[in-house]
Formats: sequence, structure tokens, C-alpha cells
Amino acid sequence: MSPRQTPIDMVRNIGIMAHIDAGKTTTTERILFYTGRTHKLGEVHDGAAEMDWMDQERERGITITSAATQVHWRKHAINIIDTPGHVDFTAEVERSIRVLDGAVALFCAVGGVEPQSETVWRQADRYHVPRIAFVNKMDRIGADFYRAVQMMKERLGAHAVPIQIPIGAEEGFRGVIDLVRMTARVWPSDEKDERGTQFVDGPIPADLQETAAEWREKMLEAIADYDDEFAATFLDGSEITNERLLAGIRQSTIKAHITPVLCGSAFKNKGVQLLLDAVLDFLPSPIDLPSIKGSDPRDGVIKTRHAKDDEKFSALAFKVMSDPYIGRLTYIRIYSGTLQAGSYVHNATNDRNERVGRLLLMHANDREQIEEARAGDIVAIVGLKHTFTGHTLCDVDHPIILEAMSFPEPVISIAIEPKTKADQDALGTSLQKLAEEDPTFRVRQDKDTNQTIISGMGELHLEVLVERLRREFKVEANVGRPQVAYCETLTQPTEIEYRHIKQTGGKGQYAVINLVIEPQPHGTGFEFINAIVGGAVPREYIPAVEQGVIDAMTSGPLAGYPVVDVKVKLVDGKSHAVDSSEMAFKIAGSMGFREGARRCKPQLMEPVMSFEVTTPDDYLGDVIGNLNQRRCKIEDISSRPQAKVVRGTVPLAEMFGYATALRSLSQGRATYTMQFSHYEPVPHDVADKITGHAKSVA
Repeated sequence: MSPRQTPIDMVRNIGIMAHIDAGKTTTTERILFYTGRTHKLGEVHDGAAEMDWMDQERERGITITSAATQVHWRKHAINIIDTPGHVDFTAEVERSIRVLDGAVALFCAVGGVEPQSETVWRQADRYHVPRIAFVNKMDRIGADFYRAVQMMKERLGAHAVPIQIPIGAEEGFRGVIDLVRMTARVWPSDEKDERGTQFVDGPIPADLQETAAEWREKMLEAIADYDDEFAATFLDGSEITNERLLAGIRQSTIKAHITPVLCGSAFKNKGVQLLLDAVLDFLPSPIDLPSIKGSDPRDGVIKTRHAKDDEKFSALAFKVMSDPYIGRLTYIRIYSGTLQAGSYVHNATNDRNERVGRLLLMHANDREQIEEARAGDIVAIVGLKHTFTGHTLCDVDHPIILEAMSFPEPVISIAIEPKTKADQDALGTSLQKLAEEDPTFRVRQDKDTNQTIISGMGELHLEVLVERLRREFKVEANVGRPQVAYCETLTQPTEIEYRHIKQTGGKGQYAVINLVIEPQPHGTGFEFINAIVGGAVPREYIPAVEQGVIDAMTSGPLAGYPVVDVKVKLVDGKSHAVDSSEMAFKIAGSMGFREGARRCKPQLMEPVMSFEVTTPDDYLGDVIGNLNQRRCKIEDISSRPQAKVVRGTVPLAEMFGYATALRSLSQGRATYTMQFSHYEPVPHDVADKITGHAKSVA
């Protein structure tokens, strides 16, 4: 085994996360430039960003797929994942956050905390990821650092602690004050230094000394709240060294007690080097975090794996990609041990051994071949055939299953069909490959119409996937109008006996089952309970009953939408020594559930989205009037400089074509964002129309 190039305590695995258009990719581009990974500054608006490597990303100016790279700063290795900000690609963020040790949360100094910022913040909370915050775009009109910090506290419940404050704002933004060292960094006002490499470190300007002292005091108090030793020194009035202060901030950040806040303007090259310093100073290395736990698939015993090279190997696959040149790429985060190219690993999730073909260190879509990877590394493997997102890879002789990831259900569907006979053969394979890559993309065949239905997280999500079919897989397809992913649920319990008895000469079919069908709270899912005693239904037929119920749940009694959140208990039944079979019990399970579900007062449920519309004051009345026509519930109207922000919830079915409507209402000046919130019952008058339409189509 070759010696480690970078000690594990000098490795950082971080993600850059934020709302769309807060400047994530621009910040990442500056990091690549300052660390020497690239030698020119790539701009998103020019379509030249390194990390936005897909054609569609460059054309649309947004990040669609998370991209990984490794940079070096102050002899440390930083693995960075640049995640998408658009809510339709939330799965990319979810799976990236799951494998990171720390994150940089970016906020726009004008917009502050926006809806997708809240979503990614909650995802990071779920996986206990320590964060630092960077308030970007301080040079923009309407920039307000202190308002952004206040919004972090109010909307995110974050203990946001500025460790820098800005010198000036908007066009007057020229530097930052470091509250740890109590010095100022000022960038020259002339535009000769376009790269941000020239700056002056010096004393704090006289007019800001009082403000700096006040914010430093708040910073010290925040650390003292979580560090008793530090609190004692602080209350005594003893001098606190910079080293002790940095250690206190680091400790509180790693434990997620506080979120240090920095500021700057990535586009104007101000503050990014200080952000890199903060990543090293405050975010954890793999050994600063608790060791990862998992269960032994053989006996369920909880095992621990420490972040050491000499531990047994364990890793989590967090992304699968189809590369046109080298085939299937599986991105993994190694939690313990080492991995050699050409070796065998065990996939504990599906109990299969796989051979590691090649190991690659990724830089966006470029790659560097390596012979081995170690604890703390994020690498891609070529050659794994049966490993998907969320699967655990481990040592062949020491299996362990790490906690997997959960992804939201798709909320929107469209029918898709090939344009030509040649496209027909390629369409199924191509859709399968896309579904392997993206856990929130689903493909199914509609039994009634025989159409292929694809489902995803939003109109943009499906638009991008159809475009990828054309560009990457050379498949031309026609798509139908978007359809809402309604579902059906039951509102009261029932008990049913179903008899499936057919005698047609020769061997017949005989299956009698008694089912208790009950509704469950929304989001609970399906539960099947075998409550048979005394062998009334032979054990070998019980899985067939469950499978029959699952099949019947794909098409509900009201309008043929999937039935969700149901508990089915098999309590009794009868079998026949000759005529009973798995098929007979499967049919009984399916028909019994269908008949029982009709008695349970089924109810249609629809996806409800939370939205935020930002509009100039002049158009507020028109915007609200239009929203009210869409069955919307307005929760809050707040003010921003020269704008009003309307927040609330609205059924997804009412929001098709809203982008065009909003543009015409506001002369193109209003913007909106929308993301899935929850499912709720459809009002009776609307439900009658939907079920009537579904039955007329059928």
C-alpha cells in the first residue's frame, strides 16, 4: 500500500448548496481558479463554467447534475460537490448531502433565505451536516448582509453567527472585517485587478470600529454558550487568543451549535479566498465526526466503522451515471478502509459481489485514473453492474449495511412515445438508464392505454430528461401534456371475505381469504400483516396474497390512481388440498382488496406545492387575484427593497402554465419558485370532475 498523500485530518468533503441563482457555480468556479485547478475564470452566463459540463446546463445557465472535483488549499485536499439549486433536482442535493462531512450554504444578499435554501437546510439538518454560510452578491442593488443573517435565524432556526461583517454594500462594497483577528481586508476600487488577487489587510476603518466591536462581542457570547472553558475565560475578561477563538468556533460548528457567517461577492472575486480558509478552519475532517454505524445483514447487530485506512472497507454509493465513453460510473464515498482497482467488493444491500474495474478521481466530467482510494475519499468506480444509489459496498468477509437515503415521490407525469420504429427499440433501454441514475424519475406502463408514463419532480425535471434522451441517447420522442400524480387513500376500515372458487373440469382454483383493510396516516405507506393462526392459509400462499394486494393497489377504485397508506391484515381463510395454488391466492388477494377498498370510502388526494412569488409593488394586486383563482392559500406577504414577496400553498394541478401567466401579469418582472409540500384531499367538486374524466377516458 502506497503512503497517503494527504493525511486524513487534512481532508475536507464539502458541498456547496443554495437556492437557484444564489451564485453556487460562480463561487465554485472561483474556488477552482484560486486553488490552481483551472487557469481561467469560467462564467455561468457565458456558458463556460467548468462544473456545469452538460450542454443543457450551459445553455440554461443552471446546474442540473451534482458535479464533484478535488482541489488543494494550504496543503489540504478539499473534495467539493456543486449541487443544483432548482427544486426539481432535489434528489441530487439529497444524495450529495448524505455523503458530505460539511457544507457551505450560500445566500443571496438581496433575496436572503429563499424556498430552496430552506429545503436544503432541512436536508442537511436530517443528516447532521455542519455548515458555514456565505452571504454572496454583496455588490448587488438591495444587498443587506444583516437582513440575510436575521432571515437565517427566523426562517431556518439557525444560530447564525457572523465572523465577518461587510465594509460597504451594493456598489460601495469594498471589503470585509475579520471579527476573529479584528483586521480589515479591502480590495482596490479600480477594476484593474479583475481576479481579486490584490487586496490590502490592515486596521478596521474608524467609522466601523464600534460596529465591529459590537458584533465581535455577539460572536464571543455565542461561543461561550456552548463551551464552558471558553465561557470562564470570556466572563473573567481574560485575553482570548486567536488560536483559542478559532478552536472554539470550530468546535461549535462541528457540533452544529452555530453557523459561522461570512460575506463577499464571488462574481467580483471578493471574499472567496477567506471562504476557503474558513472551510479548513471550521468544517470537519472525516475523523472529526462520529464513526459511521451500520447493521450486519446476517444478524442485524449494529457495527461501527472508524475513518481509518486499516479498518475494514465500507462505502456508500450515492450516484450512478451513464458515461458515453466508458459506460456506467458509480460514485462512492469511502467511510473506512482502502479500495484497490481490480479488487472485489461486496454489495451488502443486494448480497452480491462486484469487481472494481477502474478507480477514477473526478473533476466535473474529466477524470484521473488512480490505483487506490482510502477512507474519506470520494471517487467513481467503473465496472459495477448491480450497484445503485444508496447501496452499501463493503469488505467481502465483513458485511455491513449503512443507512440508505430516502427520496420524495414524483408529483408530475407525462406520457411519452417514440417518433419512429427505430426509436421504439431504443426508448425502453434509454429510459431504464435514466431511471438508474435518478431515484426521483420513474417509468411505468399504463395497463389501460398501453402508454409509457414517465414521472418526476416537476416540468423542468421531465423537460431536461426528454432533452437528454434526444442528445445523449439519440432517441426522438413525442410527449403528452403534464399530468398530476394524484393518489387515492381510504378513510374507514372494513373486513371482507373473498372466495375465488372455479371448477372447470380437471384442476380447479380454490382460495378463500378474510382481509381487514384499514387506512394509515399519510406518508406511512403500505403494511401487510399475516395474522393467520392454525394454518388456515398455508404459509407458502401468504406471499401470493400480499403480492395480489400490491398489484391491486396500483389502480384505485375512484379513478384508477395508486392507493397509498393502507394496512391490510390477513386474518383467516381456507385452502383446498388439490385446487389451491399461488395463482388462486394471488387473484383472491387482488380481487378481495379491490372489493374491500370500494367499501372504505376512498378519497382522492392531490400534491400541494409551497410557492413564493417575488413581484414589484405595482403588480401585487394582479398577482394575488390570479393566485386566488388557482385555489391558493396565501400565508404571508412580506416586503423586500422595491418588491413584495407572497408565500403560500397551492395545488399543483392549478399551476400548469403559471410561468407564462405571471410574465404577462408583471411585464416579465415577477419571478416565482415552487416546491412539493404535502398531499391533501381534493375538494368534492374538483374530485367529481377528475373521476368523471378518468372514467370517460377509460
